[in-house]
Amino acid sequence: MKRSFTTTEWIKQSNIYEVNVRQYTAGGTLKAFEAHLPRLQQMGVHVLWFMPLTPISVLKRQGTLGSYYACSSYVNISPEFGTEADFIVLVKAAHTMGFKVIIDWVANHTGWDHSWTKSHPEFYKLNEQGHFFDHNGWIDVIDLDYKNMELRRTMIDAMKFWITTFDIDGFRCDMAHLLPLDFWETARQELAQEKEGLFWLGETQEVVYHLAFDALYSWQLLHAMEHLYEGKQNLHDFEMVLNNYQQHFPPNAIHLAFTSNHDENSHSGTEYKRLGAAVKAFAVLTSTYTNCLPLVYSGQELPNKKSLLFFDKDALQWSDHVWLHQFYHALLTARANNAALAVAINNVETIRLPTSNNSQILAYARVATGNVVLVILNLSHNGPLKFTVQLEKLQGNYTSIFSGTTYQFKAMQHFEANAWDYLVFTNAQ
Repeated sequence: MKRSFTTTEWIKQSNIYEVNVRQYTAGGTLKAFEAHLPRLQQMGVHVLWFMPLTPISVLKRQGTLGSYYACSSYVNISPEFGTEADFIVLVKAAHTMGFKVIIDWVANHTGWDHSWTKSHPEFYKLNEQGHFFDHNGWIDVIDLDYKNMELRRTMIDAMKFWITTFDIDGFRCDMAHLLPLDFWETARQELAQEKEGLFWLGETQEVVYHLAFDALYSWQLLHAMEHLYEGKQNLHDFEMVLNNYQQHFPPNAIHLAFTSNHDENSHSGTEYKRLGAAVKAFAVLTSTYTNCLPLVYSGQELPNKKSLLFFDKDALQWSDHVWLHQFYHALLTARANNAALAVAINNVETIRLPTSNNSQILAYARVATGNVVLVILNLSHNGPLKFTVQLEKLQGNYTSIFSGTTYQFKAMQHFEANAWDYLVFTNAQ
């Protein structure tokens, strides 16, 4: 499987922060969110992914405000969030501060009162009775028909609007596998002519979609983390999942890795409900494992421990102290500063490190041209555990990214870790 594109350089040591504008602040507007940019910059966030900003259909709306993913137009900003001018100002401010900005693109379906239902009914699939419908059973949306070539051209033009009007840097494409792969390939090729270096994130795990997207979702990894914490799988089973990502995906395929996102939080529960005491250990894994691109969802740094309503107002409760700010700062800045944690680069190697307790301890090194990051995780409910890790040619001076303490490690190094503990060291000075 050979791609026709090269992944943009700026994503390779980066991270993504998902912005739920509606629930981010009491006001729920773009202007209100803008006040958080300095804090997120300090935390080490690089890429801001905005959930859909388009107007939301009223017909068959769920809840009082409806789903972001049931749009009534592709080329407008929802009044709930503000105006076009507000987003132009926000993107410019974000770019000035070094952020990249991507938006959620929902191309498979629209809401029931999208303007196209009147102007272009031929853009939609019809059921046996000749009516609009959605084949997934989602009650507030209706399916578009990508056999229609005019729809394809119109959809790509709508995507161009967001590039030319707002200067965005890429797209997170909702349920990407529900659309033909060749549509995404064409869209990518055409939009590259509007702006070079766009980043494409596809919400799918179908390997072939790496032909159009820089990064795909890693639900299998998320569920493996949940099963390991629940005791439904052991560490050997978990490592088989990690191996699958290395063996069955293209070498430079990027995997969006996460412990939460808008779907998981609202529909499956918070990371604390699903992963309990293992939340931070798995956050470390998603930030440091092979070709993993970490995602942080709105409020995880608080930490937010409630499932946010999806169709109604349910604002995050910010306080003066963001308890996990320094935790995420350490992880995200380590990625940015150490080439060993880069994704989609051929000279980065992941080395699994043997331990004296391989049934509970996962240890690995990321290595690139003299840069080394050591990651040691107690992925068990047991602790404190004493164990050794074989470092062989990796011995030397290391610094903890969390405490700043420096250590001299031997070829056979002794460690101790509490249940679900995490240790990350770098040899960078």
